[in-house]
This record gives sequence, C-alpha cells and structure tokens, in this order.
Amino acid sequence: MAEEKIQAEQDLNELLKVKRTKLTELKENAKDPFQIMKYDVTHHSADIREDFNNLEGKNVSIAGRIMSKRVMGKASFCNIQDIKGSIQSYVKKDLIGDEAYTDFKKYDIGDIVGVTGEVFKTHTEEVSVKAEQVVLLSKSLQVLPEKFHGLKDTDTRYRQRYVDLIVNPEVKDTFVKRSLIIREIRNYLDSRNFIEVETPVLVPNAGGAAAKPFLTHHNALDQDLHLRISLELYLKRLIVGGLERVYEIGRVFRNEGLSVRHNPEFTLLELYQAYTDYYGMMDLVENLFRTVADRVLGTTTITYDGVEIDLAKPFERMTMTDAVKKYAGVDFQGVKTEEEAKAIAREHHINYEDRHKKGDIINLFFEEYVEEKLIQPTFIMDHPVEISPLAKRKPDAPDFTERFELFITKRELANAFSELNDPIDQRGRFEAQEALRAAGDDEANALDEDFLNALEYGMPPTGGIGIGIDRFVMLLTDSAAIRDVLLFPTMKSLD
Repeated sequence: MAEEKIQAEQDLNELLKVKRTKLTELKENAKDPFQIMKYDVTHHSADIREDFNNLEGKNVSIAGRIMSKRVMGKASFCNIQDIKGSIQSYVKKDLIGDEAYTDFKKYDIGDIVGVTGEVFKTHTEEVSVKAEQVVLLSKSLQVLPEKFHGLKDTDTRYRQRYVDLIVNPEVKDTFVKRSLIIREIRNYLDSRNFIEVETPVLVPNAGGAAAKPFLTHHNALDQDLHLRISLELYLKRLIVGGLERVYEIGRVFRNEGLSVRHNPEFTLLELYQAYTDYYGMMDLVENLFRTVADRVLGTTTITYDGVEIDLAKPFERMTMTDAVKKYAGVDFQGVKTEEEAKAIAREHHINYEDRHKKGDIINLFFEEYVEEKLIQPTFIMDHPVEISPLAKRKPDAPDFTERFELFITKRELANAFSELNDPIDQRGRFEAQEALRAAGDDEANALDEDFLNALEYGMPPTGGIGIGIDRFVMLLTDSAAIRDVLLFPTMKSLD
C-alpha cells in the first residue's frame, strides 16, 4: 500500500513537471495564454442543447474547462465544462489548421479554452460544436482529482472548494440554488413592501441573541468592538424610526463550536413588520417557504434525507408545554414552582444548573424529548419568558411569551416574536440577563441603553422573525451539513 502511494506521488509530480514545461514552450513561442485579456462568449452549454433547433448550423462561441479529451489522428473530441454544464466539441485538423491542431493536441485536462464553431449533432445524436477556432485561455498547472480517483475527502473539498466545484457538478448546483433561494426571498419581501436595509457588523454591544460574540479592537477609536451576533436590535430601532417593514440578509458571527448545524459565521434573514404579531409572522414564513420552494424547485413537496416533506400542507402549531406533554409525558401547566420543576428534572435525569428557572427546565425537556420528533413543518409556540428576553408576554399567561420557532427535519429554521415594545419590561429582562452574565453565562444578552432609549420613544406593536438562510438552503438542497451549503466554511488551520 505504501509503495502504491509513493508511485502515485511520483506520477503526480511528473505530470506537474510536464504541465510547466508546456507552459514554458508556449511562452517561448509567443503563445502565453495568460496574456489573453478577454474572450467573447455567445452561448453556454445548456443553452445550445435547449435551443438546438434554432442554433443548428449556426456559429457559436463557448468557453470553459477541458474535462475530457480523445485525440484520434486528424480529428479529436473534447468536453468543455462551463457554468451551465458541459458540451462536446469536435476538433478537426482540416478545419482549424495544422499549427492550431498541433497545439490543441498538447492541451491538458483542466485547461481553459474558447471554441468557436458550428452547432451540429454527431451520428450518435449528441449536440456538439464543430470547432473552427480553439484558443487556449488559461493553462492549468495542477492535476484535477478525478485523475486520482476523484475528490471525495470532505476536508479537502471544503478547503479547496474551487476544485470541488470543478469536479462535482452537484456541488455547483447546490450553490446555484442557494443564490436563487436568496433572490426569491428578496422578491417575496420586496413585493410585500419590505425595505432592505444594512445595519452595522462592528458593534459596541452585541445583543439580540443568546450567543458568545467575537471581540475585536478599533485602533483609531481605541475601543473594543464585537462582531454582531444578531440583526435584531438595530432593525427594531428602524421600526421606532417609522420604517414599518424592514429586512436584512447578512452575516452574523457567534463564537461557538462547529457541527453539522453550526458555523461561527452564517447568513441570517431578519425582518420586522409594524402593527402585526407572531401570528402574522407564522402566516408570512409559512407562505415564504412554500413560495420559495415552488419558484426554485418547481414543487412544494421536497425530499430530505429520504423523507418526504410537504410544504403545501398547513404547518402544525403546538405550544412548547403541549409538545413536552405529548413527547415527554410531563405536564408543566400544573407545575407552579422552580423547586417542583427541578425535582421533575431530576426524576427524568435532565441535567440543569442552579441558576435555571422553571422556564429553563421546560426548555431542557423540549430539547431532550421533542426536537428529534419534529420532522414535518411545526410551529412550536409560547416559549417561557426566561428564555425569551425580547418577546412580549402572553397577556393571559405572563410566564410565557408570544414566540414561536419553526422546526422541520428536527432543525430550527426560524425564530419569531410578538416583539417586546414595553421599555420598562425590557429593562427588567435585560437586568435579569445581566445577572446571568455576572454569574458566568457568557451567552446571556447584554443591557443596551441606546436600544432602551429607542423603545422609550415608542415602538408600535411589531412582529419579527429570524430565518437561518443556511439551514433553509440545506432543506431545499437535501444537504446533510451546513458546510455543504457554505462556499468557504470555517476550517481549522492546517498549520
């Protein structure tokens, strides 16, 4: 086995030397491909196939990477890969000339070329381009992985996404879909009179979520700043200012571990709408998911990890306490004190901390017993106030809030509130969070005096929601891990 590995490395090194020798020869013959500034592309591969009836017999110019090549005397075939797929080119010595054909035969898999020629079908009915001119646009000095059994190692795929995109077409399809998903989200919100805005990434006070922020320092101001962990508090300031419907799609940063669901930086959509509540947000997000799936995939029935998910059906709605009762067999409606809740937790071997209140215990039961059961779209409603410092209390049950989370395929995809607009209550919630921070909880919300000042000017009743774009893309592309939908996920340095 070791001998085979050594031989493979020697073969690879030899191929790399040959590629550099070819580049040197090109430069010596005034054919340096890196001196070419542009190439006019008229069509892409898929467009030619789809419009063959109109393009047959006409000249087109395509460009892309040589992915395969068959040289057969005075005529050859090669496959050119571009953004929309690949297409065959027929290269004949009599059509492009002796010198050009000699050059073409020396081109390597991975080289980028431009081909101008006539659209036709081969005798095997394959749509192709009969080359009249082939231009080398860039010389590849590396060897594509399929020469050595393909690029399968996930660590290498994530670190060298550029190679992954070249050799794994399904990866390119995922990221094309990601772009379309974000475009359709924007279209949906723009058509409903939402305004897209931008808020600071560097902030003096990172609030709006339970997460540990990254810390940095601004030299000119001699001031510590954080990377934002949420978009919430600045967007709510805009609601105070009279912008009744706002949204932002932006990167947020949380100093936490990596997993199939978590990356330290990720993309978040947050939107806020004045004069509505969390029921309005339920209707909005349900219709948003349905609409985006239909426009991007052409269907509202999707398959994730072998399970069919029907986004067309009304999403189930269940309170957190009802969900815990259903799946854990514990009814917290009858539990009145923190001591009772902790006793029940001990009976069920649920680990908790001394600082935890009744609401925290309910959430621990939910995480232990319920989350894994939520496959089909389900709104989990009415979270305890202890874990919802920015949501309005329920008027008839002040220990709970008008908050929901949307779960699909065991994952939380959205989090929404009837937003707390009472500055006095909000200050009390912040102070409770500050006490948690002082006790060692570095994910607790920090008190934000400017935000409280904004609330004192008056914020209308407002519904707000946050949607993890990456998890939504995972859902619609049947991707198992968040790294599969991030072009450049966070990786530990090889150094």
